[in-house]
Amino acid sequence: MLIVAGTITLDGSKRAAADAAFEKMRAATLKEPGCIEYQAYADRGDPGVVFMFEKWKDQAALDAHFASPHMADFIGALGGLGVTGMDVKKYDVASEGSVP
Repeated sequence: MLIVAGTITLDGSKRAAADAAFEKMRAATLKEPGCIEYQAYADRGDPGVVFMFEKWKDQAALDAHFASPHMADFIGALGGLGVTGMDVKKYDVASEGSVP
């Protein structure tokens, strides 16, 4: 399983447009084969910060996601949101379990 997690920093005055873009992306992405979870969370203290969290079955599913039309649309939408930073990382999880 793959975990993709990170932070996107954008123009806080464009928060409503960002929420709409993320929700459109989320709805389409959750229908993709191999997508286990796909979320974007607003920072409660800073309207210009969004946290992303994704779970994927494998690299093939993630590769298909990056090649999808809705991903291209989302990248285009990001261009209008005044993105000033992006820190997104991918983790390959060998086994899943609870933290004690």
